[in-house]
Amino acid sequence: MTTWYTKEHEWISVDGNVGTVGITAYAAEKLGDVVFVDLPPIGKSVTKDGDMAVVESVKAASDVYAPASGDVDAVNKALETAPDTVNQDPEGEGWFVRLKLRNPGELSALMDKAAYDKFCESL
Repeated sequence: MTTWYTKEHEWISVDGNVGTVGITAYAAEKLGDVVFVDLPPIGKSVTKDGDMAVVESVKAASDVYAPASGDVDAVNKALETAPDTVNQDPEGEGWFVRLKLRNPGELSALMDKAAYDKFCESL
């Protein structure tokens, strides 16, 4: 499984043609306490860099963008009753959606962990 990162602080962990998507620990820390997550319906078609979900914290509401184009195959229903999971484990149990990827080649434009860490240091 390979994990890629965006400059908007989303991650996608890819296994075959399915990508699990969430926000990074950096994003979760900047947002503060997450109080609500608005997930897309299963079957929704999303486009790379398009709106996919919304995460609301005590500080702000932020759009979550799709790191790659695909169809929503699963959503993390646990976030409906425990949105704070995003703060506790943003790059694990706090995942948002699983996408069936339409164009895995889009992932080549994303950053690996080392590049993402370097990017965050520059912010």
